[in-house]
Amino acid sequence: MRGAASASLYRMLYFALRMPGVFIVSKDWTLRAALRAELLEAGLDARGMDSIQNVGQALARREFPTVVVLDAALVETPEDAAALVGLGRYTYLLVVASHVQPGAGAAEWMRSAAVIIYRPVRIGEIVSRVKQFVEGQAA
Repeated sequence: MRGAASASLYRMLYFALRMPGVFIVSKDWTLRAALRAELLEAGLDARGMDSIQNVGQALARREFPTVVVLDAALVETPEDAAALVGLGRYTYLLVVASHVQPGAGAAEWMRSAAVIIYRPVRIGEIVSRVKQFVEGQAA
């Protein structure tokens, strides 16, 4: 479900269910904090998480984000990679990756990403892409 119809559905569900709009998943607390602050400033609800297991727990609680910003360095095991394979079918997956260390099983799970941004990256670039996804204008 992508495009204008899904964006309006997500907005409707967000206001009806008070869902978090963005999950920021990274072990790097500075990335989580800076990105969360910028997204909140832009009027988007954002939640920082430090593990893929946190994402699974939130989904189990029926908290469905519009966008998941994922630091690829967090994907360390085949189990982590397997958990991400289908995520892109349900939400926009924006991956912050490294050309040097792509993460475990990257070839398979990165195919579900809506966009991959390679380091070095600016917070503003991530915020801009997240806003495009939330507004349903992603290219």
